[in-house]
Amino acid sequence: MPVHEVYNIEKNKVSEIELNDAVFGAPVNEHCIYEVVKMQMAARRSGTASTKGRSDVSGGGKKPWRQKGTGRARAGTTRSPIWRGGGIVFGPQPRDYSYHVPKKVRKNALISALSMKVRDEKMVILNEFPLADVKTKSFKEVIDRFGLKKALIVLDKSDAVLEKSSRNIKDIKMVRSEGINVYDLLKYEHVVLLEPSVKMIEGALLA
Repeated sequence: MPVHEVYNIEKNKVSEIELNDAVFGAPVNEHCIYEVVKMQMAARRSGTASTKGRSDVSGGGKKPWRQKGTGRARAGTTRSPIWRGGGIVFGPQPRDYSYHVPKKVRKNALISALSMKVRDEKMVILNEFPLADVKTKSFKEVIDRFGLKKALIVLDKSDAVLEKSSRNIKDIKMVRSEGINVYDLLKYEHVVLLEPSVKMIEGALLA
């Protein structure tokens, strides 16, 4: 099992933790990552684009002119798609773009993303992240101490002080261990795990 250093918020090494190979040292499956990210992006699409067909636009209650004798094209309604103000043919309608990939694929993708962070040395593990008060400056000092510019911070439980202290800092996102996902792991350069969340992630992915 790979061994990873555990730091405190002063960036002093306080201990080491053994990471499970099956979660943090697995081969990276890029295709699974691609499939899961595509699924996540599809689920975020609003799908609200809408157009009016010929049955939805106003007008067209009567024939514009008689069928023959005018020298013009035969027309039965002003709702025709070839008329200005007419209906749209095969236009977009509200729809749900979301879909699901198998659970095994989602799990494999998350394991691959975590293993990639360990392989690239982009993972930091903290024993705890204590802040006495809600203060963005104090939180920013810790982030700068570790040289984190774009980071995903994974907590083992809700922490209102940390969440409020971090919300005004650009490119820093905070999630609980059960909310960790492939898209965020790829989007943010570094991932910061609190020590208790490591075992929670391993337990969920190995269950």
